[in-house]
Amino acid sequence: MAENLPTGAPATDPTAQELVLQNVYIKDASFEAPTGPNIPVAEWNPQFGLNMNTSAAVVADNVHEIVLTITLEAKVGERVAYLVEVKQAGTFVIRNYPMDDARRIVGGFCPGVLFPYARQAVSDLILRGGFPPFLLPPVNFDALFQQSLEQAGQQPPAVN
Repeated sequence: MAENLPTGAPATDPTAQELVLQNVYIKDASFEAPTGPNIPVAEWNPQFGLNMNTSAAVVADNVHEIVLTITLEAKVGERVAYLVEVKQAGTFVIRNYPMDDARRIVGGFCPGVLFPYARQAVSDLILRGGFPPFLLPPVNFDALFQQSLEQAGQQPPAVN
């Protein structure tokens, strides 16, 4: 027996704060191994260079696309063993938050949500390239966001 549900009734309070992850996807990914995995195991003691960046764009009313870009380079001596770049993206509904809270969500919380996906994508690319496993270390994006505020003279970045 089907229930009769009222129609036209609002599903939620229009003034309630809302934070919803709508989608997670890889926007771009690349893997380069100039010499392939042909570095002798006895020499395998790479130096890693890691760079992370986040960007945000408004794609619809209250919908933000956040992109976490991770670039990892492994070098053995002067030779590049591999270079991996992953742009892990997600769309988030962020509604009815004060501007400062919305900035913290975009700058700290959202990249933290995306990081495990990016970490897995980086690890998969490295393994598929024939190299030993590598897991990115944990990252405190809230602390990085706070540090960026302090470096910018306490001026929070704009949320579009």
